[in-house]
Amino acid sequence: MLFTQPIFLIYFALVFCLHWTIQRNSARKVMLLAASYVFYAGWDWRFLILIAASTIIDFAVGLILRAPRPVLNRKVWLVLSLSANLGILGVFKYFNFFVESAHGLLTAVGVTLEARMFGIVLPVGISFFTFQSMSYTIDVYRGRIKPVRSFTDFALFVAFFPQLVAGPIVRAATFLPQLAIRRRLSDVMFKGPIALFLTGFIKKVCIADNLAPVVDSVFADPGAFDVVSIWIAVLFYAAQIYCDFSGYTDMAIAVARLLGYELCLNFSFPYFASNIQEFWRRWHISLSTWLRDYLYISLGGNRGSKLFAMRNLMLTMLLGGFWHGASWNFVVWGGLHGFALVVHRIYQETVGGNRYVAGLMKMFGIVLTFYWVCLTWIFFRATNFADAYTCLKAFVIFQSPGQATLGPELLWWLPPMILAHWIMYRRPIEERVEQVPNWACAIGYGLATFFALLFLRFGYSQFIYFQF
Repeated sequence: MLFTQPIFLIYFALVFCLHWTIQRNSARKVMLLAASYVFYAGWDWRFLILIAASTIIDFAVGLILRAPRPVLNRKVWLVLSLSANLGILGVFKYFNFFVESAHGLLTAVGVTLEARMFGIVLPVGISFFTFQSMSYTIDVYRGRIKPVRSFTDFALFVAFFPQLVAGPIVRAATFLPQLAIRRRLSDVMFKGPIALFLTGFIKKVCIADNLAPVVDSVFADPGAFDVVSIWIAVLFYAAQIYCDFSGYTDMAIAVARLLGYELCLNFSFPYFASNIQEFWRRWHISLSTWLRDYLYISLGGNRGSKLFAMRNLMLTMLLGGFWHGASWNFVVWGGLHGFALVVHRIYQETVGGNRYVAGLMKMFGIVLTFYWVCLTWIFFRATNFADAYTCLKAFVIFQSPGQATLGPELLWWLPPMILAHWIMYRRPIEERVEQVPNWACAIGYGLATFFALLFLRFGYSQFIYFQF
């Protein structure tokens, strides 16, 4: 069930009506939990077992961790929780990858063995709900939050359907307190969430889905295309993945707001970042802060020598890349971002305070950062290293063996997209519509829907981040 499908609108209309009809807060939460499980069962009901297992284990561990005298050492219970969640993630997402990698390594050294692969189906959103559940246990262990006593509240925190399958990764400290208070329909600002949902819908169906065929055609065989076509494909992919993922986030936040709940910001116009550190403060914010708080700091963070801190930064980004998928391409993607972050840190500590250098970076930083981000997207999108290398040569040194061309006129699609992005950057759509009369909003919503349907491609494509 996709946010862009009519069936979701019917489903949400039923949930919305039931939610605001039920008066008791406890009954509302039970209904939302059931609705969230139904939503996930629409993908594959068997994987509800994984969500239930992660929920039960972390709820129980949370209570045990704060007990006056736990049966075992508190660290043992934390390790149990992390092992269970990472074990689920490892088996379903990385088992075949490790088998294939080990087989390739043994073959390279002359050992011939048969690689036993299994047809394991990747559960939708498994990386998101396992990370979200783990963050709760770690926060309880660190004493940052108190364990929740209501199993319904914790289960709803893990499975809340707007952000269940593709984030944002919500923290218990921000979401659980919202469940303690009965939401009131009179507190919901309808114009902003509806506008935000339509914005996300347009990003997905009008931009991302229409750019996808162009991108796919080039990355299917990059060696057949000329340099200009590969540049177009890379730039279009940068726009596609942003509009696809941020579009989902916009819709998720909007749906949650219509139910009276607030999810965390996940994107803040990352392509206007003036350096790579700022980019990661703007892109997939819930993941980057998760990696910072639960991985980078756990590795030692900035404590110790500069070399030690840089090592931690690189390891964090390598693992962050690996989180995205069971492929060495994602590891390289994470490593390139880690390398850029290390270089940026060295720059800050050496010449970053020089006002002339700072002035130059202010002028060219956005272009340089965007170029590097696009370069790294090549490894994110390419299906193998050979194709990535072909695209990289075209993107960096303007060399490509191919002659096929997409037509440079496609580049004319970029200025209007940049302009629209800049207008949204200047002032968010939610703020703009709140000052518009209701009748004008209704007309605007109708026109936006009509415009979106004009560009709607036949069929529905999944969001890119569903695979993670």
